[in-house]
Amino acid sequence: MKKSDFYFDLPERLIAQHPLEQRDASRLMVLDRRDGSVTHRHFRDLLEYVQPGDCMVFNNSRVIPARLMGHAVGHVTPIEVLLLTDKGDGLWECLTRPGKKTRTGVELTFGDGLLTATVEAVQPDGNRLIRFHYEGIFLEILDKLGTMPLPPYIKEKLDDPERYQTVYSKTPGSAAAPTAGLHFTTELLDALKAKGVKLAFVTLHVGLGTFRPVTDHIMHSEYYVMDEMTAGIINDTRAAGGKIWAVGTTASRTLETIAADDGTVRAQSGWTDIFIYPGYKFKAVDHLVTNFHLPESTLMMLISAFATREMVMNAYQEAIKEEYRFFSFGDSMLLY
Repeated sequence: MKKSDFYFDLPERLIAQHPLEQRDASRLMVLDRRDGSVTHRHFRDLLEYVQPGDCMVFNNSRVIPARLMGHAVGHVTPIEVLLLTDKGDGLWECLTRPGKKTRTGVELTFGDGLLTATVEAVQPDGNRLIRFHYEGIFLEILDKLGTMPLPPYIKEKLDDPERYQTVYSKTPGSAAAPTAGLHFTTELLDALKAKGVKLAFVTLHVGLGTFRPVTDHIMHSEYYVMDEMTAGIINDTRAAGGKIWAVGTTASRTLETIAADDGTVRAQSGWTDIFIYPGYKFKAVDHLVTNFHLPESTLMMLISAFATREMVMNAYQEAIKEEYRFFSFGDSMLLY
């Protein structure tokens, strides 16, 4: 398997720069994994595919205002810091720009000293370990000083930051949104429940992988949590013959990290660096709702493992021909 096996040529005009006014008005491409056929629907039509007794699993992580602008103490050159992974006790793995201004030992200041930090280490991949110093509650300080870290392919300003959050986001900690869930509305969630579909929530804080290209197929660790309630819902669904739907690749990775060979799960938390690519046998996920992903990305590899590379690449060519909107604010895909 080569990275180039997952390349496709995407016209820039198809990269969505803003969300649609109505979340569930986005288009939905349904890929039938039995024969590779494709059907064109709208996202709200998802309700027709999910059956009573099925369970949909969502990632309820919430994006934090993780992009900070500051400078080194004694200097005026602006330095951008993007918080990626919380290591505990004020220590974060970060991306910085310009990197040459953030060598080990450099002291940083943000917001006229409301927040300060020390660069403690430069990692082999160029990321920095930065320890922040502050009084009060860190997330409240971020709300004052930070901004939403939109992906680099989105060039336009986002007027409403809540549109880069799912309507069910709850637990702060992500550097990027679990974007498959951006299409859901509270009304659609209520309709799913009314149909007899069980809703379950895991947490996986989306971090480094969203912002960096695939290099030597290294997956960086992300923190996940599955509680007793969610584990019980999933296991009861499977025991009763219902299907498990993963909303997004982050929910998929969490489920596959935790699942036993028979697809059952148990409550736990930890760090996952699971790398799913063709040849992998899914244990927990029966159906997958996802967005359209970047060429040569680990996410393309994951969905190609769930269907087949040939099916996925053919479906993507159809999406380009039909001018679907791609990436975070783009349209959606159901691998059924």
